Amino acid sequence: MMRLKVDLTNPGQFFGCCGVFELAQRLWPQATAHFEHACFVLSHGNVSELVAKTAQAKIEVLEPSNQMSSALRLAEPFDLRLDWWKFERGLKTWAGSMSVDRIASSLKQDLPDALRNGFFDHGDIVVRDDDGRKVEPFYFDGRRGATALPLDVGFSSDKLSMKTVAYAATEFFTLLGLQRFRPAEVKPRIYRYRAWRTPLPVTMAALAAASTIPDDGPLLQFESVFRTDQRKHKAFSPAVPVPGDGND
Repeated sequence: MMRLKVDLTNPGQFFGCCGVFELAQRLWPQATAHFEHACFVLSHGNVSELVAKTAQAKIEVLEPSNQMSSALRLAEPFDLRLDWWKFERGLKTWAGSMSVDRIASSLKQDLPDALRNGFFDHGDIVVRDDDGRKVEPFYFDGRRGATALPLDVGFSSDKLSMKTVAYAATEFFTLLGLQRFRPAEVKPRIYRYRAWRTPLPVTMAALAAASTIPDDGPLLQFESVFRTDQRKHKAFSPAVPVPGDGND
Protein backbone atom coordinates (compact mmCIF):
# COMPACT_ATOMS: atom_id res chain seq x y z
CA MET A 1 0.00 0.00 0.00
CA MET A 2 1.08 3.58 -0.70
CA ARG A 3 -0.05 6.68 1.17
CA LEU A 4 0.95 10.16 0.02
CA LYS A 5 0.21 13.38 1.85
CA VAL A 6 -1.66 15.74 -0.45
CA ASP A 7 -3.06 19.28 -0.38
CA LEU A 8 -6.29 18.98 -2.37
CA THR A 9 -6.39 22.74 -2.98
CA ASN A 10 -3.19 22.44 -5.00
CA PRO A 11 -4.15 21.18 -8.49
CA GLY A 12 -0.55 20.16 -9.09
CA GLN A 13 -0.59 17.85 -6.10
CA PHE A 14 -3.96 16.40 -7.12
CA PHE A 15 -2.87 15.62 -10.67
CA GLY A 16 0.53 14.59 -9.35
CA CYS A 17 -1.29 11.86 -7.43
CA CYS A 18 -3.00 10.88 -10.67
CA GLY A 19 0.41 10.61 -12.35
CA VAL A 20 1.68 8.37 -9.54
CA PHE A 21 -1.43 6.22 -10.00
CA GLU A 22 -0.83 6.04 -13.77
CA LEU A 23 2.63 4.58 -13.25
CA ALA A 24 1.67 2.42 -10.27
CA GLN A 25 -1.02 0.55 -12.17
CA ARG A 26 1.53 -0.25 -14.88
CA LEU A 27 3.74 -1.89 -12.25
CA TRP A 28 0.93 -3.34 -10.12
CA PRO A 29 -2.07 -3.87 -12.44
CA GLN A 30 -4.48 -4.70 -9.61
CA ALA A 31 -3.96 -1.33 -7.92
CA THR A 32 -6.91 0.86 -6.98
CA ALA A 33 -6.71 4.34 -5.48
CA HIS A 34 -8.75 6.98 -3.69
CA PHE A 35 -8.44 10.13 -1.62
CA GLU A 36 -8.86 9.87 2.12
CA HIS A 37 -8.90 13.29 3.81
CA ALA A 38 -5.35 14.67 3.31
CA CYS A 39 -3.93 11.46 1.86
CA PHE A 40 -3.88 9.70 -1.50
CA VAL A 41 -4.12 5.95 -0.95
CA LEU A 42 -2.99 3.27 -3.41
CA SER A 43 -3.93 -0.33 -2.63
CA HIS A 44 -0.73 -1.84 -4.08
CA GLY A 45 2.88 -0.85 -4.53
CA ASN A 46 5.81 0.84 -2.91
CA VAL A 47 6.61 4.49 -3.49
CA SER A 48 10.38 3.97 -3.20
CA GLU A 49 10.33 1.32 -5.92
CA LEU A 50 8.10 3.43 -8.14
CA VAL A 51 10.35 6.49 -7.83
CA ALA A 52 13.49 4.43 -8.44
CA LYS A 53 12.08 2.94 -11.64
CA THR A 54 10.73 6.31 -12.77
CA ALA A 55 14.10 8.00 -12.26
CA GLN A 56 15.78 5.28 -14.32
CA ALA A 57 13.23 5.25 -17.16
CA LYS A 58 14.38 7.08 -20.26
CA ILE A 59 12.36 9.96 -21.69
CA GLU A 60 12.27 9.63 -25.48
CA VAL A 61 11.52 12.51 -27.86
CA LEU A 62 9.12 11.11 -30.47
CA GLU A 63 9.36 14.07 -32.87
CA PRO A 64 13.08 14.95 -33.17
CA SER A 65 12.32 17.85 -35.51
CA ASN A 66 10.03 19.40 -32.90
CA GLN A 67 12.17 19.55 -29.76
CA MET A 68 10.08 22.22 -28.03
CA SER A 69 6.67 20.54 -27.96
CA SER A 70 7.32 17.01 -29.17
CA ALA A 71 5.28 14.09 -27.91
CA LEU A 72 7.33 12.11 -25.39
CA ARG A 73 7.53 8.51 -24.26
CA LEU A 74 8.45 7.43 -20.76
CA ALA A 75 10.15 4.16 -21.65
CA GLU A 76 10.13 0.74 -20.00
CA PRO A 77 8.86 -0.45 -17.64
CA PHE A 78 6.07 2.11 -18.20
CA ASP A 79 5.78 2.63 -21.96
CA LEU A 80 3.69 5.76 -21.46
CA ARG A 81 3.13 8.15 -24.37
CA LEU A 82 2.74 11.80 -23.38
CA ASP A 83 1.14 14.20 -25.82
CA TRP A 84 -1.89 15.74 -24.07
CA TRP A 85 -0.58 19.30 -24.57
CA LYS A 86 -1.18 18.98 -28.30
CA PHE A 87 -4.93 18.67 -27.68
CA GLU A 88 -5.53 20.45 -24.36
CA ARG A 89 -4.24 23.94 -25.13
CA GLY A 90 -5.93 25.51 -22.14
CA LEU A 91 -3.94 23.33 -19.74
CA LYS A 92 -0.60 23.87 -21.47
CA THR A 93 1.33 26.30 -19.26
CA TRP A 94 4.61 26.71 -21.14
CA ALA A 95 5.39 28.65 -24.31
CA GLY A 96 6.77 27.33 -27.58
CA SER A 97 10.31 28.42 -26.75
CA MET A 98 10.44 26.09 -23.73
CA SER A 99 11.45 22.46 -24.28
CA VAL A 100 9.03 20.03 -22.66
CA ASP A 101 11.68 17.31 -22.87
CA ARG A 102 14.35 19.40 -21.13
CA ILE A 103 12.00 20.46 -18.33
CA ALA A 104 10.68 16.93 -17.75
CA SER A 105 14.16 15.37 -17.77
CA SER A 106 15.49 17.94 -15.30
CA LEU A 107 12.56 17.41 -12.95
CA LYS A 108 12.90 13.63 -13.17
CA GLN A 109 16.50 13.67 -11.99
CA ASP A 110 15.37 15.43 -8.77
CA LEU A 111 12.78 12.77 -7.84
CA PRO A 112 15.04 10.73 -5.49
CA ASP A 113 15.57 13.87 -3.37
CA ALA A 114 11.80 14.44 -3.28
CA LEU A 115 11.35 10.92 -1.94
CA ARG A 116 13.55 11.79 1.03
CA ASN A 117 12.01 15.18 1.70
CA GLY A 118 8.22 15.00 1.78
CA PHE A 119 7.61 14.07 -1.87
CA PHE A 120 5.05 16.65 -3.07
CA ASP A 121 6.34 19.11 -0.45
CA HIS A 122 9.98 18.85 -1.54
CA GLY A 123 11.07 22.15 -3.06
CA ASP A 124 14.39 22.84 -4.76
CA ILE A 125 16.03 24.89 -7.49
CA VAL A 126 15.95 22.51 -10.45
CA VAL A 127 18.98 22.55 -12.73
CA ARG A 128 20.02 20.78 -15.92
CA ASP A 129 22.47 17.93 -15.42
CA ASP A 130 24.56 18.87 -18.49
CA ASP A 131 25.46 22.47 -17.64
CA GLY A 132 23.93 23.23 -14.23
CA ARG A 133 21.68 25.99 -15.56
CA LYS A 134 18.40 26.66 -13.77
CA VAL A 135 15.32 25.16 -15.39
CA GLU A 136 11.88 26.71 -15.05
CA PRO A 137 9.19 24.17 -14.14
CA PHE A 138 5.82 23.75 -15.85
CA TYR A 139 3.98 25.89 -13.26
CA PHE A 140 1.45 23.17 -12.47
CA ASP A 141 2.10 23.60 -8.76
CA GLY A 142 -0.30 26.10 -7.18
CA ARG A 143 2.38 27.35 -4.76
CA ARG A 144 4.77 28.18 -7.58
CA GLY A 145 2.07 29.62 -9.81
CA ALA A 146 0.69 32.00 -7.20
CA THR A 147 4.08 33.62 -6.56
CA ALA A 148 4.62 34.23 -10.28
CA LEU A 149 1.51 36.36 -10.76
CA PRO A 150 2.25 40.12 -10.73
CA LEU A 151 -1.32 40.83 -9.55
CA ASP A 152 -0.77 38.82 -6.37
CA VAL A 153 2.72 39.84 -5.33
CA GLY A 154 3.18 43.26 -6.93
CA PHE A 155 5.93 42.10 -9.30
CA SER A 156 6.73 39.09 -11.45
CA SER A 157 9.45 36.76 -10.22
CA ASP A 158 9.85 35.61 -13.83
CA LYS A 159 10.85 39.09 -15.05
CA LEU A 160 13.45 39.41 -12.30
CA SER A 161 14.92 35.95 -13.07
CA MET A 162 14.59 35.00 -9.42
CA LYS A 163 15.77 31.51 -8.45
CA THR A 164 12.49 30.47 -6.92
CA VAL A 165 11.75 27.01 -5.59
CA ALA A 166 10.16 24.34 -7.79
CA TYR A 167 8.46 21.17 -6.57
CA ALA A 168 9.85 18.44 -8.78
CA ALA A 169 7.56 15.54 -7.85
CA THR A 170 4.46 17.70 -8.14
CA GLU A 171 5.48 19.12 -11.52
CA PHE A 172 6.75 15.89 -13.06
CA PHE A 173 3.92 13.60 -12.01
CA THR A 174 1.31 16.17 -13.06
CA LEU A 175 2.76 16.08 -16.58
CA LEU A 176 2.14 12.32 -16.50
CA GLY A 177 -1.22 12.46 -14.76
CA LEU A 178 -2.81 14.83 -17.28
CA GLN A 179 -2.34 12.27 -20.05
CA ARG A 180 -5.33 10.29 -18.74
CA PHE A 181 -6.83 12.43 -15.98
CA ARG A 182 -8.37 15.65 -17.30
CA PRO A 183 -10.30 18.23 -15.29
CA ALA A 184 -13.68 19.35 -16.57
CA GLU A 185 -13.51 22.75 -18.30
CA VAL A 186 -16.48 24.84 -17.16
CA LYS A 187 -15.35 28.11 -18.76
CA PRO A 188 -12.30 29.00 -20.85
CA ARG A 189 -9.29 28.13 -18.66
CA ILE A 190 -11.54 27.41 -15.62
CA TYR A 191 -11.39 23.77 -14.55
CA ARG A 192 -12.90 21.46 -11.94
CA TYR A 193 -11.73 18.17 -10.48
CA ARG A 194 -13.15 15.81 -7.89
CA ALA A 195 -11.07 14.05 -5.24
CA TRP A 196 -12.87 10.71 -5.45
CA ARG A 197 -13.36 8.79 -2.21
CA THR A 198 -14.29 5.38 -3.63
CA PRO A 199 -11.36 2.99 -4.33
CA LEU A 200 -11.32 2.68 -8.12
CA PRO A 201 -9.12 1.26 -10.90
CA VAL A 202 -7.35 3.82 -13.03
CA THR A 203 -9.84 3.93 -15.91
CA MET A 204 -12.79 4.59 -13.60
CA ALA A 205 -10.79 6.98 -11.45
CA ALA A 206 -10.16 9.21 -14.46
CA LEU A 207 -13.93 9.52 -14.95
CA ALA A 208 -14.45 10.25 -11.26
CA ALA A 209 -11.74 12.95 -11.32
CA ALA A 210 -13.63 14.70 -14.12
CA SER A 211 -16.86 14.29 -12.10
CA THR A 212 -18.53 12.30 -14.87
CA ILE A 213 -19.51 9.41 -12.58
CA PRO A 214 -21.07 9.72 -9.10
CA ASP A 215 -18.79 10.14 -6.10
CA ASP A 216 -19.12 12.12 -2.88
CA GLY A 217 -15.56 13.44 -2.82
CA PRO A 218 -14.95 17.21 -2.73
CA LEU A 219 -15.21 19.16 -5.99
CA LEU A 220 -12.64 21.92 -6.50
CA GLN A 221 -12.05 24.60 -9.11
CA PHE A 222 -8.89 26.30 -10.40
CA GLU A 223 -7.83 28.58 -13.21
CA SER A 224 -5.02 28.30 -15.72
CA VAL A 225 -4.00 31.94 -15.44
CA PHE A 226 -1.65 34.02 -17.55
CA ARG A 227 1.50 34.85 -15.60
CA THR A 228 3.18 37.22 -18.07
CA ASP A 229 2.05 40.31 -19.93
CA GLN A 230 2.63 38.54 -23.25
CA ARG A 231 -0.13 36.04 -22.37
CA LYS A 232 2.02 33.13 -23.55
CA HIS A 233 2.94 31.54 -20.25
CA LYS A 234 0.34 30.26 -17.79
CA ALA A 235 0.23 28.76 -14.31
CA PHE A 236 -2.27 26.72 -12.32
CA SER A 237 -3.82 28.80 -9.55
CA PRO A 238 -4.65 27.33 -6.14
CA ALA A 239 -8.05 25.62 -6.16
CA VAL A 240 -11.14 26.47 -4.12
CA PRO A 241 -14.16 24.31 -3.21
CA VAL A 242 -17.07 24.68 -5.60
CA PRO A 243 -19.94 26.49 -3.80
CA GLY A 244 -23.05 24.39 -3.36
CA ASP A 245 -21.36 21.09 -4.13
CA GLY A 246 -22.28 19.79 -0.68
CA ASN A 247 -19.04 17.87 -0.05
CA ASP A 248 -15.99 18.71 2.04
